[in-house]
Amino acid sequence: MIVKRHLIFILYSLCSSVFQVAGTKSKAKGSQGQFPITQNVTVVEGGAANMTCRVDYNDNTSLQWSNPAQQTLFFGNKKALRDHRIELVLASSQELIIRISDVSLSDEGQYTCSLFTMPVKTTKAFLTVLGVPGRPEITGFTNPAMEDDVITLTCTTPGSKPAANIRWFRNDKEVQGTKEVNATGKSFAVRSSLQFQVDRRDDGIAYTCSVEHVSLPNPYMTTEVLEVHYPNALGPHGPDHALIGGVVAVVVFITLCLIIVLGRYLARHKGTYLTHEAKGAEDAPDADTAIINAEGNHVHAEEKKEYFI
Repeated sequence: MIVKRHLIFILYSLCSSVFQVAGTKSKAKGSQGQFPITQNVTVVEGGAANMTCRVDYNDNTSLQWSNPAQQTLFFGNKKALRDHRIELVLASSQELIIRISDVSLSDEGQYTCSLFTMPVKTTKAFLTVLGVPGRPEITGFTNPAMEDDVITLTCTTPGSKPAANIRWFRNDKEVQGTKEVNATGKSFAVRSSLQFQVDRRDDGIAYTCSVEHVSLPNPYMTTEVLEVHYPNALGPHGPDHALIGGVVAVVVFITLCLIIVLGRYLARHKGTYLTHEAKGAEDAPDADTAIINAEGNHVHAEEKKEYFI
C-alpha cells in the first residue's frame, strides 16, 4: 500500500511539472505573438488628442509611440522628442498613453505604436485633425439697390477641413447658390454665390449665409438686409425723393397761380390820378406870386361886396 501511494505521488508531481512547463511556453509564445492595440483619433484643430497603446500582457517589454515622420515621441516613460505640446499621461508594462496639445493640421497623419519583442510588433493609429471654418462674410451688397438691378451676393469662409457646406436663406426660406471649393494647403476656402434681379418685394428682406461643419456644434451665420429704391414708394428706411419732389412742384405751382390772380385783381382796381397845376404859376418869381397869379385864384374871382345901410 505504501509503495502504491508513493507511485501515485510521483505521477502527480510529474504531471504538475509537465503542465507548468507547457503553460510557461504558451505564455512566452503569446507574448511574442501579440500586437499592440490602438485606436484612431479625431480632434478639432487647437484641441488635445490622447494616443493610447496597450497590450493584454507583457513581460516588461517596452512600448513606443512614433509620429508620422517616424520620429520617436516616447519610449516607455522616456521622452524622445523635444516638443512641449507632447506629454506623458501613463506609462506601464501594458499601456502607454501620450497627449498632444494645441493640435494643428500639420499633426495629422499615421502614428505608430511598437512593442519591442523579437521581432518588433507594430500597430498604426490615424490622427485626423478637423479644420474649423472661419466666420462667413457676405459681399456684393449695394444699399440701396435700385429695382430691376441684377446683383450677386457672395459668401466666403476660409480654413475648413473637410470643406464646409454653405447654405443661403431668404428670410426663413432656403434658396440655392453656386458653390466653389479651393484648396489652400491642408484646408479649404469655400465660396457660394447667389445672383438675382432686384424686385421691390426684396425691400427689407434678410439674406442669410449659413456655414455648417462637423467641427461646429452650431452653424456660423451672417445676415444682411437689402434696401430697395423704386419710383413712387415710401420705403421703410426713409421718404421717397421722387414723391418729395412732386409735392414741392405742386406747392410752387399753386403759389405762382395765386400771385397771377392777385396781380390781375390789383390791376383792375387801380385809379388814375392827375395833378393839375395852376396856370400862370410857372413864371412867378416866388411862391406867393405864383399863388396870386394862379388861374382860378380867389383874386380873379368876383368879389363879394358888402353894403352897410
